[in-house]
Amino acid sequence: MNTLRINAEPSPPGGEGGLGPPPGARGRRPRILALLILALTPHIHAIDWPVPSAIMRTSFGQNNRGTPSLGAAFESSGYIGAGEAGDLLFTHNPSKRPSRLPSPLGAWVALDHGDGIISIYSRFNEDQPVAVPDKVERGRIIATAGSSGWSEREGFYFSFFDRKERRWVNPSRLIAPLPDTAAPVIYAVELRSADGREINPVQARSISQGRYTVFVNAADASPGGQNPPLAPYRILCSVNGLEAGALLFETYSVRDGALMVPRNGLAPVRQVYGAYPAYEIGEVWFTRGQAMLEIIVQDISGNSQTAAFRLAVE
Repeated sequence: MNTLRINAEPSPPGGEGGLGPPPGARGRRPRILALLILALTPHIHAIDWPVPSAIMRTSFGQNNRGTPSLGAAFESSGYIGAGEAGDLLFTHNPSKRPSRLPSPLGAWVALDHGDGIISIYSRFNEDQPVAVPDKVERGRIIATAGSSGWSEREGFYFSFFDRKERRWVNPSRLIAPLPDTAAPVIYAVELRSADGREINPVQARSISQGRYTVFVNAADASPGGQNPPLAPYRILCSVNGLEAGALLFETYSVRDGALMVPRNGLAPVRQVYGAYPAYEIGEVWFTRGQAMLEIIVQDISGNSQTAAFRLAVE
């Protein structure tokens, strides 16, 4: 990912503000319905980024000391436009409605696009509110960049939630990324035995037969390295050519109050994300003989990086 540049120009601010859903039933939008078929198509790009130019500082799935990012945080200034037409679902401004409990979202707006899809724009400027109408057209200005909520710098936070499937959706699945030819970076791979021993496959000449948990520290490196490393899109693990684990940064589901990550099914976030910048990819079993462990990391643009380790298993 590099600096995002969008051709669409936001509409000028104006209109009437509103709290809560507008009166009347919401019509379904076929284009948004198509976006829900995430499992059947690799990427569907039908929505715009909220700003014509910005730097993505945090991407979907990024490990923040054991907590995954459920959206994308941008460093930017100026106006924020609606990425897609929708109905105003909710708006909140702490300067107008102060609370004793601090909100990580700060000032935020939620738009309903029909069929359960909601876009959430947050952490923007609470001192320069923009009146948001009940019906929001694509590209219309809905906020100005700021630093409310849990912000580290001026900008905003952008995310999608699918209320039907009860899952957070990676915005980069719905919005076209910039052309990117930079391969992801694999910083480290670690094997952890059933008895807790940590093994670096680069240095290990041999390992004992048994079950191991695989940890991978990897990132999507931006062209030129001028932007911070972002989360990759997929991390795959194979042993002797057979897939043994796959972590997908596509949608994170909510099940019985717990956030679940797609990893060979669904796995709890607390299991996949550690306090260190790595991801638990899954468990593998090594039998005696020679074994080839391969880690493949892919970004949203299709670039990939592979690390291979030949191990003697005793």
